[in-house]
Amino acid sequence: MLPKNRQMTSAGMQSDRDGTPRHGQVVERLRVFMVCVIAAVAPLIGVRAAPAQPTPGGTDPKADPAPKTQAAQPASTAGLRVLTLPIRTDGPKSLDPAQGSTQYDNQACSQIFDCLVQYKYLVRPLELEPAIVTAMPTITDNADGTQTWAFELRDDVYFQDDPCFPGGKGRRVVSGDVFYSWKRLADPEYQLENWWIIEGLIVGFDDYKNAQRERVENKQKFDYDAPVPGLRIIDDRRFEVVLTQAVQQFRWKLAQFQMCVVPREAVEKYGKDFAKHPVGTGPFMVREGDWQQGQFIRFRRNPNYREEYYPGELSADPALAEKDRALGLDRAAGQRLPLVDVIESPFYVPDPPMWLDFESGKLGFVQIPAEYFDKVVNRRTLKLRTSYAARGIRLHPEPLLDFIFRGFNMEDPVVGGYSEKQKKLRQAISLAFDQDEMNESFYNGTNILYDGPIPPGLDGHPPKHFTDHDYRGPNLAKARRLLAEAGYPDGEGLPEIVYYSSRGANQEEQMQAEVLFCKQIGVRLNPRLVDFSELIEAINNKKAQFFGFAWGSDYPDGENNLAMFYSKNKAPGSNSFNYDRPEYDRLYERCRTLPPGPERTKLYEQMRDMIIEDVPYIGSMARTRFYLINPWLKNFKPSEDFQNWYKYLDLDEAARN
Repeated sequence: MLPKNRQMTSAGMQSDRDGTPRHGQVVERLRVFMVCVIAAVAPLIGVRAAPAQPTPGGTDPKADPAPKTQAAQPASTAGLRVLTLPIRTDGPKSLDPAQGSTQYDNQACSQIFDCLVQYKYLVRPLELEPAIVTAMPTITDNADGTQTWAFELRDDVYFQDDPCFPGGKGRRVVSGDVFYSWKRLADPEYQLENWWIIEGLIVGFDDYKNAQRERVENKQKFDYDAPVPGLRIIDDRRFEVVLTQAVQQFRWKLAQFQMCVVPREAVEKYGKDFAKHPVGTGPFMVREGDWQQGQFIRFRRNPNYREEYYPGELSADPALAEKDRALGLDRAAGQRLPLVDVIESPFYVPDPPMWLDFESGKLGFVQIPAEYFDKVVNRRTLKLRTSYAARGIRLHPEPLLDFIFRGFNMEDPVVGGYSEKQKKLRQAISLAFDQDEMNESFYNGTNILYDGPIPPGLDGHPPKHFTDHDYRGPNLAKARRLLAEAGYPDGEGLPEIVYYSSRGANQEEQMQAEVLFCKQIGVRLNPRLVDFSELIEAINNKKAQFFGFAWGSDYPDGENNLAMFYSKNKAPGSNSFNYDRPEYDRLYERCRTLPPGPERTKLYEQMRDMIIEDVPYIGSMARTRFYLINPWLKNFKPSEDFQNWYKYLDLDEAARN
């Protein structure tokens, strides 16, 4: 849930000549309790527990019979090639694509399940390629304005062996599996936050969803066999999808993990336990005992995995291609995937245990914890320090399609609304915030600060990250003036504003800084630090006045972020702000049908500037993830914009030992 041309250094980073960051007066007042780092962005971290190390521990009768498979793997990993990779949180909450929503759900599901298409591993900017289809879809524009996408499945894609199938042998994937999997996104039995991915896109699909919802409300069973006009099965391997209009972004959505293919037999056999007993077609599988929530997850090679080989295609940019060659990222070209037998991922909530395990050589890579950043990296040059480079350790900075923000509920009677006075209140609060201070004190100055909701590297992102608008703080004098014009001179008469954020890392310290920012102009924040689940519930139920959150782009198009402000996506959908502007909606609906080009870019900029003026949030920031890679880990080129890269990894056991 990706072409990028993103900056590798932070626009908000300021440093003295010796590389020591400058800190302002507000943070100086907070120095007694501030930790000058952040482990991860708030929306992705909940309550943390101490990590534990992994311990061993609808059917088509005409479909081809399953291929011969090897005997079931033992619970032990003895004698297998095992790679240990960290997950820096308490891990996924669900292994069901229809119910997943976080990057950690994505991380796990992407190893177990396949989508129709996938991202090319080594190519940048990111491009799509076929996964379980024979080729990219054939697209036909129809006279009525609809658009038909034709697909053909490969004939060697099988579900993993499981008792849900006759004889326990996984069967071949057929066309009906694809449509069944997508229909699950419309089933109210599952969380419907993912419906936005296909809402309004496929002819008759919205009507199907509404009809099935009525059936469920009337105590009838959800009918997966009811037809959808825009979902056409030609035969077992060929099918067509008819879009309501020519929507360019549909191709990216086909690669989102929520669109992965699952077998109906497994869902019906295991019910709600399917989220803990996944059955997919991906390179790895998770057997009983391989996932202990909050502790670890183990991925085992799927013996039924299709014939797929390590890619030889590199980036078209000669400089990028040469860099990858120098790193040996093309040396495995032609080798059968996946390259290792088992990947074990312990969950690390406090960072120190993860760091110690990396230093001792147990982990293939590590995301540099902020408290160790200066030890490892020269902040001024962003180069690896000699002591680590001499050990063969490699530094990999990965800019993210990030949108970190503090959002307002636009339906709230105090902080919401679209009148001039209501906008001036939000503008005043925005001007009180010192984003540079937050970046320096909590993110090591490595975040990119920018205007608007569209991350760096995408159409609609402003040149040099900033526009000419005047609502970027700190500007306390202007903030006080706007607050008075809003009817609250020095905050008089303004009720206390409840501010939600999720627990984790130094979120309490961040909230205290934000309280002080607002206090300077007379705005009182009532901070509420809650579990992530409580934060989501408050946002989805429109009870959070003001909240800290983040959005990682699902695909490389500014439309994905602009969809967060489309009125039809209001909470519990992706529009957490409950932003509702008819003019904005018209522009958004128009831009969805346009191919990349000047006309679409202009619309993106218009929508961006409208959002900036209305101030439904305070922000924005984009992170760069800094990875350290041990020399024995091979083929490592991570991307958080797609997560199925585990199958490409390899290890040099001699070097590790």
